[in-house]
Amino acid sequence: MPVVDYKKYCEMLDNAKKNKFAYPAINVTSEATANACLEAFAELKSDGIIQVSTGGGEFASGSMLKDAALGAISIAQHVHLVAEKYDINVALHTDHCQPKKVDSFLKPLIEESRKRVAAGLKPLFNSHMFDGSELPLKENMDIAVELLKECKELGIILEVEAGVVGGEEDGVSNENAPAEKLYTTPEDMVEVYNRLSSVEGGRYMFAATFGNVHGVYKPGNVKLKPVILKEGQAAVVAKYGEASSFDLVFHGGSGSTLEEIRETLDYGVVKMNVDTDTQYAFTRPIVEHMFKNYDGVLKIDGEVGNKKMYDPRGYLKKAQEGMKERVKQAVRDLRGEGTTLGR
Repeated sequence: MPVVDYKKYCEMLDNAKKNKFAYPAINVTSEATANACLEAFAELKSDGIIQVSTGGGEFASGSMLKDAALGAISIAQHVHLVAEKYDINVALHTDHCQPKKVDSFLKPLIEESRKRVAAGLKPLFNSHMFDGSELPLKENMDIAVELLKECKELGIILEVEAGVVGGEEDGVSNENAPAEKLYTTPEDMVEVYNRLSSVEGGRYMFAATFGNVHGVYKPGNVKLKPVILKEGQAAVVAKYGEASSFDLVFHGGSGSTLEEIRETLDYGVVKMNVDTDTQYAFTRPIVEHMFKNYDGVLKIDGEVGNKKMYDPRGYLKKAQEGMKERVKQAVRDLRGEGTTLGR
């Protein structure tokens, strides 16, 4: 099926919230990693979200250009083309964009979507994330409100964050963030709703933080407090009514137990970002291939090696298969198997 339009994306999010499951949002950096996602979603009959970070976009554009927006456009265009051949729905999203990258990343992508919409096409991306969590909440929301106005005009959903996800991702480090910053307060959640709801008709998702940490950790090492989401949702609903309940996003899930993950689904999480674990799942088969076939991938002692062993297609197929299986695990963990909305 084609990449979804605004109406179908809203139906996806509403369906997840109503039935207490979430979509894995998988970070990709290439055609191969995007294909792994599509195959996983299709095999489990689950809709899903494919997303590109600024670092992923830079990589996709090539090391000479390092143009995050250009690389993101390239990946999105590939997904638009190949998604037509699958029988599930997929949405395209951009991950963490800090304030200093809005002009070089988000704005060009919004402009690209504006051109497409003017030509009668769907936006290039279905949603974008503005991560203003490094700013005081007022400044964060000031920027978010203006971005939401632009996104609303084009049928794009905006994701925002208040509070800090610890650890390091894409070269952005919050490893020394104050402990209190790792937990979004009910007061902050009320204020986020108050500000964003001022954009009539605008739709948004909210990455509230509850001890999340980017990176890779053993289960138990990350001290999550999912109840923070429950308390924050309750505060918003108490003041503004049931319809104000957020579509929440879970960042920094590596090291979380299945019990913790599923608890968040009961509190309104409809999207969970997955990156570190799928990076490993993609890399592990390549390592195995190289160790087992070192004398074939290397031209040693004057020999010519074995072309079948060093042809990138061979080991990248294995890598794609490894990543696909990890994406399928994410779908199952989030109770998404068999939940596609179809056409």
